[in-house]
Amino acid sequence: MKRFVIILIFFQILLNGPRVDATSEISYKVEMPNWKEVDRILPRYSKFTVMDVETGKRFRVQRRAGSHHADVQPLSVKDTKIMKSIYGGKWSWKRRAIIVIQKDHWFAASMHGMPHGAGALKNDFPGHFCIHFYGSTTHRSNSMDLSHMLMVLKASGQLDEYLGKANPYEVTNAYIAGIKQQDVKIVSQASLQKVKWPPILKKVENVGISTMELLPPEDLTEELYIDIPITVDWFIKNEGRKVFRGKIHLVRYSLTDPWKVDSKHFLQDHHL
Repeated sequence: MKRFVIILIFFQILLNGPRVDATSEISYKVEMPNWKEVDRILPRYSKFTVMDVETGKRFRVQRRAGSHHADVQPLSVKDTKIMKSIYGGKWSWKRRAIIVIQKDHWFAASMHGMPHGAGALKNDFPGHFCIHFYGSTTHRSNSMDLSHMLMVLKASGQLDEYLGKANPYEVTNAYIAGIKQQDVKIVSQASLQKVKWPPILKKVENVGISTMELLPPEDLTEELYIDIPITVDWFIKNEGRKVFRGKIHLVRYSLTDPWKVDSKHFLQDHHL
């Protein structure tokens, strides 16, 4: 089902001549159509613009392949440089929220920044990268990649709505995914407390949930505070692998309020 949302984005416009940075505010309609519809609108060999939601930087790409999602390549050396600058000058598998612009279409999407596989364009990009839309799947799964899904929701302005209705397990998964992707907005939205996330996230090279025990449904209906048994695999910069086995604490202020992770206890328990 297609959904629309009006959102505001702030981005820098780089002017020609002497370098001048100017900040503009624009409003536009962002669509979140299903992948099957995007597959028809953006067929193989179509060209379009990618805009990074966080930085506002834009570059041009061409779709070259992909049946479950779009396999794309930057059009030129200049486009490759812009894309690499979005990732801080280093290629990465980290997901990022993006807007795909094709004529008057503005599609919420998600990309990673790691060249892989084959490439055909003269662009200094050694392979292709993947762009996911709502309903896209990976090569290994018939379901959406959670991190890509969260980035699509973020790009569409619907992340708050999703987390506002999510159950404790979905909130926990989003919270850990936000840490893994080093995305301040996602992890902040799932957190009970305000935290200075950037220095913490920079230390995390990778993280994943190994096990998460499901509590009986009746234990969730009338509760305002729950502890979920969990095992988390961490890879911390300069420290290596760590395994945490314990509980993650979630809180809500009323039965209609969203579940939030108690970050104070989480960070203490995980020594972050």
